[in-house]
Amino acid sequence: MPFIENSLTLLALWAVIGYLLGSIPFGMVIARVMNLGNLRDIGSGNIGATNVLRTGNKTAAALTLVFDAAKGAVALLLARHFVGEDAAQIAGIAAMIGHCYPVWLKFAGGKGVATFIGIMLALTWPVGIACCVAWLVGAASTRISSMGALVAAAASTFLLTFMGAPTALLMGIVLTLLIFWRHRANISRIRAGTEPKIGQKQA
Repeated sequence: MPFIENSLTLLALWAVIGYLLGSIPFGMVIARVMNLGNLRDIGSGNIGATNVLRTGNKTAAALTLVFDAAKGAVALLLARHFVGEDAAQIAGIAAMIGHCYPVWLKFAGGKGVATFIGIMLALTWPVGIACCVAWLVGAASTRISSMGALVAAAASTFLLTFMGAPTALLMGIVLTLLIFWRHRANISRIRAGTEPKIGQKQA
């Protein structure tokens, strides 16, 4: 973590702001606006871009991906602009928690991949780009989308250390643990050899 320069009250305020931004369920909003149905009744029931894609609407999935990434980035950048780096990292973590556990959806949110990428891009764009590359390598080599997410998250802690952002290491570890926790069912299926591959219809 960076040096704590601001009061706990101010940091708590930005944690709340970050959480509220992160908790906006853009996937569900976009699906409703575009008359794609209730995401809870489609595919995995997840609110993220991957499940939106299962509606067959690539535009809706792309919009969900962009907005889910943007809310994490916006939370961090606003806190950095108005307060400082300590508030920025707290707001970023809170945005991730908000996406994964939104109060509006009884704390049953998404898995946080797009929001994680958005946070990393806003934190330091070279690390964000490297995380995107890690996702592509993991997904392309295994043809498993969730594996790409796990590889990107695991790589982020090393990337932050070796690409000039060591003060964000604790933040990276927290986000990585969240990604792995939210993907625990995917990890079990990967180990069992039953995780759907990219392009394969989910049973």
